[in-house]
Amino acid sequence: MLLLAGLAPLAAQDQTNPPTAPPDKPGELKDRPKPKTSGKQVVPPEEDKSYASENFSFNPLESQKWVGVGDYYWKKGKYTAAAGRYDAATKYNDGNAEAWLKLGKAEEKLKDAANAKAAYIKYLAVAPDAKDAAEIRKKIEKMK
Repeated sequence: MLLLAGLAPLAAQDQTNPPTAPPDKPGELKDRPKPKTSGKQVVPPEEDKSYASENFSFNPLESQKWVGVGDYYWKKGKYTAAAGRYDAATKYNDGNAEAWLKLGKAEEKLKDAANAKAAYIKYLAVAPDAKDAAEIRKKIEKMK
């Protein structure tokens, strides 16, 4: 008897609701407009410079962290992302020779000779006695 008393309000509720339109058939597709594309590559939000609000100050540990993140993107073949991370590393520590060298290599991969040359020149200024200094000087000469 208690069970019937509990079901009575549910039955009354079903009668008060107006009928709704039948649901769409499962196989039926609605017409949707196709999204417009410009044909250009879309810049992901993490690479969009307009979102950048970073305040850089001398921080060698943060610089080294960004080099590691850049290495991750380098291994994935995402040279634009890697160059951005190496550039951030140089802003945290202007004397980070590894970051300048890797930034130069990333810019070379992106076919930006002017930025690659500038990064290599800064690398040589920071580490003039590096093992690969002669090789980097030759690269700079070829870029002229």
